[in-house]
Amino acid sequence: MANATTAQNGFLEHLRRDVLVVMQSLFNLDEDEHALLSEVKLGVLRSNATQRHGATRWQRQSDGSLDLQVVDLHPALLVVEWRAYALFVLFHEFLHVVGHRAHDATFRDLERRWPDQTAAQQGKAFTHARRLARARWHWVCPTCEQRYPRQRRGSGRYLCKACKTVLVDVPVKDIQ
Repeated sequence: MANATTAQNGFLEHLRRDVLVVMQSLFNLDEDEHALLSEVKLGVLRSNATQRHGATRWQRQSDGSLDLQVVDLHPALLVVEWRAYALFVLFHEFLHVVGHRAHDATFRDLERRWPDQTAAQQGKAFTHARRLARARWHWVCPTCEQRYPRQRRGSGRYLCKACKTVLVDVPVKDIQ
């Protein structure tokens, strides 16, 4: 968990406002749910995260209950380019906040109610963009030319998913 900048906090608050409007229209939130979502602390994940796009953080109390701490989004989502997907990620996290902790069938049904299903499908593209941004190496297949961005060398230990050929390490600086 990292500290959000003033600009990130402003972006997060705009996202919160927009997600609350949609959630109110979808679920007719009661006063307690609306207050909880309006007041939950928003923050940012560490910028080196590639797989995690958002997180709802809880702290277990001595009596075994859970206390909501913060909802974090990836800082790279807090730009105009990724705004539509950031709205969906915050919606996803807010579903956890209002009591749907597991990614079960009920949760997925609620998640599918998000009106912008194109944005809801941008997770793989965001993960790929984060991997590309962090990559120092590409594992390249000499047969099919498939590229796998990575932070470490593969040293010939990995095979191409498509054609099972040993992947070759190519530094990012050598890729145009």
